[in-house]
Amino acid sequence: MAAYFARRLLLMIPTFLGVTVIVFAITRFVPGGPIEQIIVRMQMGGGRGESAGGAGVETSVAIPEAVKEELKKHFHFDKPIWRAYLLWLGDLLSLNLGKSYTYGLPVLELIAERFPVSIYFGLIGYLLAYLVCIPLGIAKAIKHGSAFDFASSALVFIGYSIPGWALGAVLLVLFGGGSFWNVFPLGGFRSASWEQLNLFEKVIDQLHHTILPVFCYALGGFATLTILTKNSLMENLGQDYIRTAFAKGLSERRVIFVHALRNSLIPICTGLGHAIGLIMAGSYLIEKVFNIDGIGYLGFTSINERDFTVVMGILVFNTLLILLGNILSDVLYVLTDPRIRFQ
Repeated sequence: MAAYFARRLLLMIPTFLGVTVIVFAITRFVPGGPIEQIIVRMQMGGGRGESAGGAGVETSVAIPEAVKEELKKHFHFDKPIWRAYLLWLGDLLSLNLGKSYTYGLPVLELIAERFPVSIYFGLIGYLLAYLVCIPLGIAKAIKHGSAFDFASSALVFIGYSIPGWALGAVLLVLFGGGSFWNVFPLGGFRSASWEQLNLFEKVIDQLHHTILPVFCYALGGFATLTILTKNSLMENLGQDYIRTAFAKGLSERRVIFVHALRNSLIPICTGLGHAIGLIMAGSYLIEKVFNIDGIGYLGFTSINERDFTVVMGILVFNTLLILLGNILSDVLYVLTDPRIRFQ
């Protein structure tokens, strides 16, 4: 088994290189890159001229070719793609993800600053989904075919069909600041006056900024987790060992919650590893809707601004999380099901 996980760790290297090579190559050909962005800012910053009538008119400044060449050298656009990629990879190995030309800060510092925010919302949303969906799936399996089963399925799939970011926009219109039901703030992680609040007020303020985004985070996984729990439990309830347990005179409650449920949770537990990337990487659109300054929102603004050093830094971060999450899924599979042995 140790050899299996060693191979999986080694396979992370070509997978990581393949993903980063493709995205790095795309950033070299996408129009409106960092050089174009800087040139436009320099031209628009040339000042205001005076027209004949005395009105101010925007003027643009001609950028010398020498400056353009210097910018190309700075961003390695004067080199072939393979060589520029190797230079970027060398910086990465020294934990240097570059510097954002939009924010003027190191990329690693930007990610580290926003990482706890995305973890906060992601973990709470995912835990909420598990706490609701597993009991709901168990109840649906026990009452399969009942009115409760049909009604809950309808509600779950209606929720699944609504994107979290779209629901967030609706909730802000209904319950956000300035609406008829002015219950929650319009977004953000905390209020601007956070430091001046006492402990109780900080807790209330944080809850007000948490409820709507977390509900949107959790919504997407409701249907999958609920139906997975229900189907897995129903499959195990039809197994021979369950009939044997009933034949021995065990109570229905003990058979379901001690014998059947334990095996039914195996596919759910193994899914935790795959979800680690979603939990920690944040949601681009949900963070955008609620103006939450997390990694997702950072990635969204960086793509719009063509800040490719930040885009590549977030790509590295998310790719490593997903690859490690896949290995964690295999580990959880072995821990929850002793019959599994990877060779």
